[in-house]
Amino acid sequence: MNPVTTVTGTAYPWGAKNIDTDIIIPAHWLKTISRSGLARGAFETVRAQPGNVFDDPRYTGAPILIAGDNFGCGSSREHAAWALADMGVRAVIAPSFSDIFSGNAFKNGIVPVVLPQEAVDRLVEVAQTHPVTVDLETMTVTTPFQDRFAFDLDPFRRRCLMEGLDEIGLTLARDTAISNFEGAMNQHRPWIEGRSGYASVAVEGAGRT
Repeated sequence: MNPVTTVTGTAYPWGAKNIDTDIIIPAHWLKTISRSGLARGAFETVRAQPGNVFDDPRYTGAPILIAGDNFGCGSSREHAAWALADMGVRAVIAPSFSDIFSGNAFKNGIVPVVLPQEAVDRLVEVAQTHPVTVDLETMTVTTPFQDRFAFDLDPFRRRCLMEGLDEIGLTLARDTAISNFEGAMNQHRPWIEGRSGYASVAVEGAGRT
């Protein structure tokens, strides 16, 4: 997972509410186990409508999506986060998120930013003509017009995003501690590893009454 400290650039000024994961990536795209290529199916039903924001050349490749309340509701498919990441989206700003989607976004290096509706409305307005910046260092969303909106993020998730750590990365970061623990266990409880002599004694002892 790539580290995320600042996400800045054009933003999709969408603002739509109650967008479920089936809208983000329709079910017939879920046959793949690959994280690449899903951008082609992202928001397929929305893109079928003339003049939609996702096919507007002004926002092509935008790293930020501004949405409405309850973004990512519906099924728990991780493909929704994969599709957004494949589109190049690194942050989603909304008044609220589905808990499962929020977790999936975090695990895929996407920053879920929760802001009040008034702030989201302002950002939708600004994003139509100017860039937006999400800064994890200062925990703010800013615009060229001196708008500055503070947001909260779980400290553990913030650290993982900024250091680019997923579950595997977190485990590897503890490699020395894990090795030390395993070494101590081998010294004090050698039968767990089935060392020669201990395993045979355990088998013989099990047959006695």
